[in-house]
Amino acid sequence: MTPDHASELTAKVCALAPVIPVLVVDDADLAEGLAAALVAGGLPALEVTLRTPAALDAIRAMAAVEGGVVGAGTLLTEADVEAAKAAGASFGVSPGATERLLDAAEANDLPLLPGAATASEAMALLERGYSVQKFFPAEAAGGAPTLKSLAAPLPRIRFCPTGGVTPGNAASYLSLPNTLCVGGSWVAPNEAVAARDWATVTALATEAATLT
Repeated sequence: MTPDHASELTAKVCALAPVIPVLVVDDADLAEGLAAALVAGGLPALEVTLRTPAALDAIRAMAAVEGGVVGAGTLLTEADVEAAKAAGASFGVSPGATERLLDAAEANDLPLLPGAATASEAMALLERGYSVQKFFPAEAAGGAPTLKSLAAPLPRIRFCPTGGVTPGNAASYLSLPNTLCVGGSWVAPNEAVAARDWATVTALATEAATLT
């Protein structure tokens, strides 16, 4: 898969809803219910971070939920890419980018949303062909003002800011011309997920789906 094609596909994922839930799943038995609740609320694109032993099993379970588009986050190595693809991930997300990681994603036909925090990082990815990128860590890297400042000199790049994005500041990102969507974890509170309180998760997803 070429970087240009990968960016076309990740742009389509980002266009599904204004928020991509960033999910840390500790118990794969909760994954299907969680995915169904988020999809029911209008958030079909789901990022399961590879930060727990249950992550790959969670991706497998979520991939079976009708209407969901499940991706793997925190991809760091070639092995991560291969495992994510084998588990059924439709796309990948990384906090940054290395040549080996990009090579692996392209070789495995896994559309990648690679991370960038500076203009130089964003330019390097664009040079390779990635015009859709993750702005991370968004708030720590200067937030919406920094992302806004990148729009004029880098008009070809569109971003999904993630990291410190909340219901209170999401709109400031989404109002920018170079923002496609945001990534956030607030739509799946740990307490609600552990209690299988899917009604709460769906309600939060429904609110997030209306953000502009």
